[in-house]
Amino acid sequence: MESEQGPGCSSIGAGAFCEHGPFKPSGQILVKNDYSWNKEANMLYLESPAGVGFSYSADASFYAGVDDNITVQSLSEADKIQTLPGQPQVSFQQFGGYIPVDEKQDRALFYYFAEAETDPASKPLVLWLNGGPGCSSIGAGAFCEHGPFKPSGQILVKNDYSWNKEANMLYLESPAGVGFSYSADASFYAGVDDNITSQDNLAFLENWFKKFPEYKNRDFFIAGESYGGHYVPQLAQLIIQSKVQFNLKGIAIGNPLLEFNTDFNSRAEYYWSHGLVSDDTYELFSTVCNFSEIRRQAENNALTPGCSRVNSQATREISKFINGYDVTLDVCLSSVDSQAQVLSQLQESAKIDVCVEDETINYLNREDVQKAFHARLVGVTRWSVCSDVLQYDMENLEIPMTPVLASLIKSGIRVLVYSGDQDSVIPLTGTRKLVNGLARELGLNTTVPYRVWFEGRQVGGWTQVYGDVLSFATIRGASHEAPFSQPERSLVLFNTFLGGKPLPQGVLT
Repeated sequence: MESEQGPGCSSIGAGAFCEHGPFKPSGQILVKNDYSWNKEANMLYLESPAGVGFSYSADASFYAGVDDNITVQSLSEADKIQTLPGQPQVSFQQFGGYIPVDEKQDRALFYYFAEAETDPASKPLVLWLNGGPGCSSIGAGAFCEHGPFKPSGQILVKNDYSWNKEANMLYLESPAGVGFSYSADASFYAGVDDNITSQDNLAFLENWFKKFPEYKNRDFFIAGESYGGHYVPQLAQLIIQSKVQFNLKGIAIGNPLLEFNTDFNSRAEYYWSHGLVSDDTYELFSTVCNFSEIRRQAENNALTPGCSRVNSQATREISKFINGYDVTLDVCLSSVDSQAQVLSQLQESAKIDVCVEDETINYLNREDVQKAFHARLVGVTRWSVCSDVLQYDMENLEIPMTPVLASLIKSGIRVLVYSGDQDSVIPLTGTRKLVNGLARELGLNTTVPYRVWFEGRQVGGWTQVYGDVLSFATIRGASHEAPFSQPERSLVLFNTFLGGKPLPQGVLT
């Protein structure tokens, strides 16, 4: 973006038409500028502040007190969301838009920012990253889990357990190719890996803070889930290595992929202990083919006969009507399956909208919603929760993350690892084993022995803390996306993490 000197001079009149724009006036016509900077970049010229060139304020008294702070704030004002279609009235500000991460290649990441419901100036900033790899933090994190609203038909309803009650929440669709984020050069999508993702995420943050400088020195946390178990610690490590001046305090990762073999091989015992597979099938995982090998072979479309037999037998026993991300939760059936009435409703009224993801897809594909968000579709015809164009390097799944967590802890960054205990995809047993091993490796003493914690008058889960820098917690009754199925308990966990406080150890009245 080009900004002319001054203060009070036009970037269009001076920068675009006198210096390096595509044209220069000559009499009554424009002539081509052979040395235009748009040969090398997408050039954006801004007349700022209001009162310069064609920019204006309807309140002329504004012109009397303009300073650098007001001028910088005007950068974020363009991304301000006036209201989302169908949303209830709220008092907090929302922003949405694009942040360039590679202007030469025209690659930009889309964000949604919901300021804290009350007193945003005193609350921390939290960046949220969903996993996949290739899934949307806005579609999953903001609209299905802990954002301020959830879709319900044609409207949005308020989420009473939104995380912006406790923090200023920044949701990022990353890498390019996910959601509304894009690369004008489609060949980028063919070679994306963890390194590229973390580099682009850092570039995003550096440029986002230029647009929102009032948050630059705020306490900053990064959180995510699933493959966010790679995204989050890798970005935190890059922030420390690059010595950028962010006030990073801690990271939180839910049901994270940390170590390929341990995480995937914990599935067999989880399935068996929850009655999803038989004794015979459980034994096959130990004697014929384990889950990590099945996952590895499936990625290469080369299942051996033995692994194929074990996988087929387990799949048949589990059935297609169980959601592996929450083995106790009803599933959202297609119209065909629901007509077959293969799943009975055992509750009088559902507390959880199991079809909220479908409603989110419909909502974010509405033109009026995209316009309100300042979003557009580039290179795709529809927004989707998980990318159809991204070809992620899946070998990165086998990169262990515990060494990265160790380096963060040594740098003084607090780490919380939590598990929804109804998730069979990344079961708590493997995660707990990895965290316990990490604590032993670092020589961290247990400061909070394994115990229950409470949300209200009910057990919220179990927790253990090591050296007051590494914490593990389960969320009782929660899925892979814990805030989706246990929003109240997840909010308690989030609040205590931000404040560096212990989880409640007694009944709260």
